[in-house]
Amino acid sequence: MSGPGISVVICAYTEDRWEDILAAVSSVRAQSRPALETLLVVDHNEALRERLAKEYKEPSDGTVVRVLANAGPRGLSAGRNTGIAAARGEVVAFLDDDAVAERDWLRHFAEAYADPRVMAVGGRTEPVWASGRRPGWFPEEFDWVVGCTYRGLPRGRVRVRNVLGGNASFRRSAFDAAGGFATGIGRDGDKRPLGCEETELCIRLSRARPDAVLLIDDRAVIHHRVPEAREHFRYFRTRTYAEGLSKALVARSVGADKGLESERRYTTRVLPAGVARGLRDALLARPGGAGRAGAIVAGVLTAAGGYVVGSVRAHRGGTTFQVPAMREAARE
Repeated sequence: MSGPGISVVICAYTEDRWEDILAAVSSVRAQSRPALETLLVVDHNEALRERLAKEYKEPSDGTVVRVLANAGPRGLSAGRNTGIAAARGEVVAFLDDDAVAERDWLRHFAEAYADPRVMAVGGRTEPVWASGRRPGWFPEEFDWVVGCTYRGLPRGRVRVRNVLGGNASFRRSAFDAAGGFATGIGRDGDKRPLGCEETELCIRLSRARPDAVLLIDDRAVIHHRVPEAREHFRYFRTRTYAEGLSKALVARSVGADKGLESERRYTTRVLPAGVARGLRDALLARPGGAGRAGAIVAGVLTAAGGYVVGSVRAHRGGTTFQVPAMREAARE
């Protein structure tokens, strides 16, 4: 096998996703370019960790699956950092526990790392709606709400400011240079759906390594399950508000210029075009057009409200986060 060895990290936290977790691991085992190992990191749930350890006690088809407990505070960032510290591969890839990767997912990642300047590669994440189809009111421009690739991202293999965490990979040396995922920003089980930890890391990486190239290759595809509860406007509103809170934390960490650089283009170009399409569809009596236009406006306003609240909290020192030095973590 030519190219870098790739360790795949899957973070899990609840037995409610048992079948999803097994499907995610199976999709890694079925890769056309085999992974060096799969690391299942369990977030402070001993019953789940023990169950997974029994499930993957014996290697299958030569594929190593290691089950680990999150060694840090509760949350996705610390879980990922635990996987990074334990990983043996030159490249560390991340797959959501409720997603399955297409067969050539890792092959497309590995090809990009032939260029030594490439420090991170992300892919395309497609939604799998629990109801069987996208809700008519749900705009593609806001697919990030459900952890998927959204309308407005560039197509092909292109340079980007940041990759999206549920379908991403990094050179191990990227963490040596920039540290790990900041704890206190990302998801924490069933609490408010914060995010942006991968954005903050990528900006920090570009500062630590100005020559670093970060890519998205939309041929590296995963399919992400969207549960029924996330198909409703209530979740949409909650998630967009949480995104505003998260962006405020990112801006505090890396500055508003870089922290909101991509968001300015998204807000001033992509979203107005989406509203126009929705209104046009409404005028043509196409279903969902008015709802999509309204959802875009509501999403912008709710995210802006979250950003204001998050900025005030950050200014008052109400929120803290830490960036671990992964070289030290790996030696412990």
